Order: sequence, then C-alpha cells, then structure tokens
Amino acid sequence: MADNHFTPHAALFDLTGKRALVTGGTRGIGLMIARGLLQAGARVVISSRDAGACAQARSHLSGFGDVEAFPADLSAPDGCHRLADLVTADSDRLDVLVNNAGAMWREPLETFPAEAWDTVLDLNLKAPFRLVQALLPALRAAATPDDPARVVNVGSIAAIHVAAAPNYSYAASKAGLHQLTRVLARELGPQHVTVNAVAPGPFPSQMMATTLATLGDAIAAKAPLRRLGHDDDMAGVAVFLACRAGAYLTGAVIPVDGGIATTASGT
Repeated sequence: MADNHFTPHAALFDLTGKRALVTGGTRGIGLMIARGLLQAGARVVISSRDAGACAQARSHLSGFGDVEAFPADLSAPDGCHRLADLVTADSDRLDVLVNNAGAMWREPLETFPAEAWDTVLDLNLKAPFRLVQALLPALRAAATPDDPARVVNVGSIAAIHVAAAPNYSYAASKAGLHQLTRVLARELGPQHVTVNAVAPGPFPSQMMATTLATLGDAIAAKAPLRRLGHDDDMAGVAVFLACRAGAYLTGAVIPVDGGIATTASGT
C-alpha cells in the first residue's frame, strides 16, 4: 500500500521557512539549540535579560543563519508579554517555541531562602506557561495536522533522579515543568500543537561551570556513555522535536544525559 505521507529523507530534518523562539538563547544549552535550529534552516529569535549578551550571541549565531535577539526579563508577566509582542510584530506565525531560560539556586536546607523559591519558580515554571499563553495564537496560526507547531520545554535530569546538590527549588521547578509539558500536550494536541520536553544532563554551560570544574571527570566516568554532553547532542534532539521527523511525538520528556538518570541504581 502506498504511503501518502512519505517524506524524502532530507526533508525530514529540514526547517527551512520555519520561525523559532529560543529563550535564554545567548549561552549554554539555549545557544546550542539556537545554533542547531539555524543550521537546519529556521529563522531564529533568541532572548536574554542581558542586552550585551543578546548582541554578542546574535553576532556569533549570524554565521549560521537568520537570527534576531531581544532583551527580555521573563521572570514577570510583563516581560513575557513584551517578548511575545516583539516576536509577533512582523508575523502572526510562530512554528517553534523553546522555553529554555532558567535559574538555579544551590544552598543548604537550613539556610535555603524564600527568595530561592520565588526567583527559580518564576523563571523556570511560570515563564514557560505564560509564554505558551501569550504565543498560542501565533502557534495555532502556524500549525497543520501533519506539521504541528512545536513547544519544547527544557527540563532537567534533576527532575528524574535525585542529584547530590541541594537544588531544592530547581529540581521541583523542573519536575513541575515536566508535568506541565504533559498537561499542555493533552490540551493542545487537538489544536495541532505538540508539547515535549528535553531533560539535559551535564553539558558545558555557565550554570554547570562550577560543578563541572570540580566534578566533571567523575560525572563523565559514571555515565554509561563515559562522557559529558556535546553541543551537537543538544542541537540534534531540538531539531528532531522541531522538524517533520518529530511531528507525531507529544507529551514526551526525553533525557539527554548519556544514561546518567535513566540507568541510575540509586540516588
């Protein structure tokens, strides 16, 4: 029987003509994802609170494709709505939303402050929800049954296994984001919008710099694949979730961690 939905191999991973937003796209995992989407042909908007970081990242990424950068503080509702307005100012369509902007707070239980909860949850959990709300009309406008619009939330393996570091609000926020991913996937699927999450393990980034400087070799040695994550590892899974190859996947949380969390025998 002929397959009426057969797509040539090269087109399975082609994002030409697509438009994507990557929050926190000026460094670390966000920069890796933005680069991958650009190389696959997408036009990409990145955001960060730091205007200087936006300008620097835009200059770096412009060698890979068409990129814009907008400074935005997503920890408050106004910042989310302002970014949504900027992204949709010249187009009412958005094909891919990557919620990557995040914060981490390490401190022992006895001294862990209330501020650590508000700061981390506002950015890691509330901001992705607010951006989906604000950008849903643009995602709907870009969506079709065979080529849905995509939301990709960046979670963490800290929400899958218990890390040694005292990251109470971070781990809780990422676990909440994983569940929010599933809830939104169920609701938005009939509207032709997929919602998935990636759960990164140890990748070189500013957030992980201190940990990897002291424990990087030990972490790599304990991973089944015996290494830390590379830029292409994160770029590749993001492209998969954004392209035709990932069009029938929704509500999934994909660990990208070399097997650290998924094969752990204990905490």
